[in-house]
Amino acid sequence: MDFYTKDTKTAIEAQGMAQYIAFGPVIFQVARVLRNCGILDIIEKSGPEGMTLNEIIEKLLLPSYGVRVLLESALGIGLVILHQDRYVLTKTGYFITEDPLTITNMDFVHDVCYKGLFFLDTSIANGKPEGLKELGPWNTIYEGLSQLPQQVQKSWFNFDHFFSDKAFPAVLPLVYNRGVKKLLDIGGNTGKWAIASAQYDKDVRITIVDLPGQLDMAKIKIKELGLTERISFLPINLLDDQQSFPEGFDIIWMSQFLDCFSESEIKLILKRCHEALDDNASLLVLEAFWDTQRFETAAFCLQQTSIYFTAIANGNSQMYHSEIFKSFLRKAGFEIMEQTDHIGLSHTLLKCRKKKQTG
Repeated sequence: MDFYTKDTKTAIEAQGMAQYIAFGPVIFQVARVLRNCGILDIIEKSGPEGMTLNEIIEKLLLPSYGVRVLLESALGIGLVILHQDRYVLTKTGYFITEDPLTITNMDFVHDVCYKGLFFLDTSIANGKPEGLKELGPWNTIYEGLSQLPQQVQKSWFNFDHFFSDKAFPAVLPLVYNRGVKKLLDIGGNTGKWAIASAQYDKDVRITIVDLPGQLDMAKIKIKELGLTERISFLPINLLDDQQSFPEGFDIIWMSQFLDCFSESEIKLILKRCHEALDDNASLLVLEAFWDTQRFETAAFCLQQTSIYFTAIANGNSQMYHSEIFKSFLRKAGFEIMEQTDHIGLSHTLLKCRKKKQTG
């Protein structure tokens, strides 16, 4: 990866970027309000001819002053250009209003992260998600997922599922290509992977292991789909080392799960996986690593997502560099048999086996 090896900006470009950072919260909220109140959509529909300020105001139930200051800010941000007194949407403005990835990220940052990020400094100092109190009285966000306000919950799950939904169709054939009969889905959350698996392979049996609150949400959907005979549930505190993982599975599967934990917690979970697997079974981990991305934008998104974990989610996890993550697997007694990058938007699949003892 060559994205971060050279400083290529001129002094003027660097100063400009510094001002973008300084006004970052302003830029974010202006773009979000322009999107949500329909101004960008109105301009987009006008095509390359654009619209005058008065024409835009006539289509909105907003004061002219508010529309004017938003559009003047949008010029500086690069969402619109002004051509002969007519506002025209730019490519960036189009992505703000139409791109599903951008919409998902923006809603997640605003609804889940924005207020809590004010406490990033104390989160860094204390190693705790000090911003989580803006959402509820929990130690981690996972304890409160089922209790989040409706809009916050919607944005959280949209963000969480957006990336896995793109990865699952591509990864299913890689998992179920060797006669897998029993799969243990650790951290199965709302049951997305278990459901996709049961629908893909009619013979597989899946057990979802997670906190009771998450399993309650999964049970509802799985019952609606008539899959309860092939998908079972095991409520467990995944960080309680006194609770062993069940044995006898062909595969232990973890998707977008271990990035929710600290290094010491990941090592604990992997140790329990090692104890639960026999020598012929496999551990499969699907994760997004910022250093394995094809595009700098993808790496950037993952790096910034780490800050959500720091200030909001749990205070001690992140989107990991792949080599750091793989060192956890090796220390837990696994060897990595296969690595498949560029699955879906950003994921990597690691296929692991217990390391054979020598001597």
